Amino acid sequence: MSPSGTGVWAVVVAAGRGERFRGDRPKAFANLAGRPLLAESLERLDASPWIEALVVVAPVEWEEPAILLAEELGAGSVRAVVPGGATRADSVRTGLAEVPDEAAVVLVHDAARPLVPEEVVERVVTGLADGWDGAVPAVPLADTVKRAEGETVTATVEREGLYGAQTPQAFAADVLRRALAGGDDATDCAGLVEAAGGRVRLVEGDRRLLKVTTPADLALVEALLRAAG
Repeated sequence: MSPSGTGVWAVVVAAGRGERFRGDRPKAFANLAGRPLLAESLERLDASPWIEALVVVAPVEWEEPAILLAEELGAGSVRAVVPGGATRADSVRTGLAEVPDEAAVVLVHDAARPLVPEEVVERVVTGLADGWDGAVPAVPLADTVKRAEGETVTATVEREGLYGAQTPQAFAADVLRRALAGGDDATDCAGLVEAAGGRVRLVEGDRRLLKVTTPADLALVEALLRAAG
């Protein structure tokens, strides 16, 4: 699979309420280095030669600011901005409804992971070769993992073979549509595809793909962004 005209669409999920973030606006519009958090993902994905078009799933009643942001960035690949649903899966379904049937591949990316390396985009798209239904960037878990009930540790989990999944995740479009039609109980789209019997491949992720959940996470991402710039 090669870039340009590949029929690859990306759904950028930015509709999370961000309860743990506790800001005065949706997390996607938190200030990251002087502009909304969402801007970083949009700019990077819009510039990728692997992606033909983007759909943005915005927080409810924040669709217009998202449209204006895309215009300010000159993100010409943005084809639609739609409001999110009650769950993450609902939001992905809403975004996927804007993707044309002829699209071969759909990437799903969480705007809460703003530092998207182009290499990861390439890995997940090309990772669908050889009949894989999905490709997920992941990094091996480095910390010791504990299972607990309340404050009581019940087990130390062997971390060999355990990975932390990231986004963007790439899927054969028809497989993702079927998986979303059949389930809602998963923390990422790969989980739904796996539950539907799909073959999901791990590809190399990137430690810079941090997820912004708290203000401290945002500060760390901003520090990485400034260091890179």
